Amino acid sequence: MYPPIYPPVLSRQSTGSLIVETTTDPAIGPLRPLPGIQITVKERQATGERIVAQLVTNANGQTPVIQLPAPPSELTEEPQTTETPFSPYIIEAQGENVIPTQINGTQIFSTIRSIQPIRLTPSEAPIPVVASRQDVEENIIIGPPTLYGDYPPKIPETSIKNTATPGFIVLPEVVVPEFIIVHAGSPNNNSASNYTVTYRDYIKNVASSEIYPTWPTETIRANVIAIISFTLNRVYTEWYRNKGKNFTITNSTAFDHAFFFGRDIFDTISEQVDQIFDIYCKRPGVEQPLLTQYCDGAKVSCPNWMTQWGSKALGDEGRSYDEILRFYYGEDLTFPNAPVVAGVPESYPGTPLRLGDSGPAVRTIQEQLNRISNNYPLIPKVRTSGSFDEATQESVRTFQNIFHLTPDGVVGRDTWYKISEIYVAVSRIAELMP
Repeated sequence: MYPPIYPPVLSRQSTGSLIVETTTDPAIGPLRPLPGIQITVKERQATGERIVAQLVTNANGQTPVIQLPAPPSELTEEPQTTETPFSPYIIEAQGENVIPTQINGTQIFSTIRSIQPIRLTPSEAPIPVVASRQDVEENIIIGPPTLYGDYPPKIPETSIKNTATPGFIVLPEVVVPEFIIVHAGSPNNNSASNYTVTYRDYIKNVASSEIYPTWPTETIRANVIAIISFTLNRVYTEWYRNKGKNFTITNSTAFDHAFFFGRDIFDTISEQVDQIFDIYCKRPGVEQPLLTQYCDGAKVSCPNWMTQWGSKALGDEGRSYDEILRFYYGEDLTFPNAPVVAGVPESYPGTPLRLGDSGPAVRTIQEQLNRISNNYPLIPKVRTSGSFDEATQESVRTFQNIFHLTPDGVVGRDTWYKISEIYVAVSRIAELMP
């Protein structure tokens, strides 16, 4: 597979920004940031590649944020394929005791921050460990967004699956899983690789591949919830497991959603996923999440589904995410929260924790932040007193800054679950799904 070729970048330009984050891979061990990694950012020109930045990661495994040229955001306002609405870059990562990695196609949009994660594999890793992992990549290629590139349209399915068939097994309840196993090909392509990724990373990856990050916030929320509901339907019905497959979902747009292992994530999308990662669409009286199929509405028509460009137009009109989704899927749609399984020691207490609060929930956050601080030393350690003091507030703010949350020092729902997710990632080797 070769990197995609895009039309020349336009002379009229804006800027976006980029931050690169290097860590160990939580799929093969505890999450740990990798400082001192040399990052080279290149752009591809007609005469070859040109270096535009050389950076080094800090104690959090992060580079400084840099500004990069990007086409004007107007190119994401209407369907078109003649002008590229983003600038593609090449990112190279090198360091001691890790396998050098190259990312081809990191996408920079006007006014948007791109977060490029790079999971580096130790060069001294035992051969059986590396050989057994199907997601080891040293040359990662990111394809164009589905709104811009040429992808197969979704093959229609029933939105509510008949799970009463003899031998069909479903989960006891709808849950947010810890991991998603993505099959990089059509369901019957047995030679394609499987990638094991955390659930939220999967949703962020798909949303960053399927919609533009410059769109209205409520449009982004509506599309993210549609992606979540579709995904949780696959999880709840064990759709592919019931067909004898060893994965949760595919990256074929004919069957599921676009997914590019190792792609960059956009800040506007990441923020929304962290807030609404467990919300899905449901019909009254039906247990399973709605299989919320959609299409772009420009290259492909789908009268009974949401269209992405149509959702963008409704967002421009000021419609909320629930109004957008009900417009397409029906007024009877509800939006419950799925419980989170594996990796969350305690459920969110129900109200935000802030300066002056006290109790067991505050102590839990303090204990988890202190454990995370062992791997991310810029997060200040705090006394596990159960009292939300100024030191705890500062520790929370630092955590929020590192993991791209609003740095308000308040442990709301999104921060609570993000702390729990990172706590699990740094404190134990993930137990992968079989």
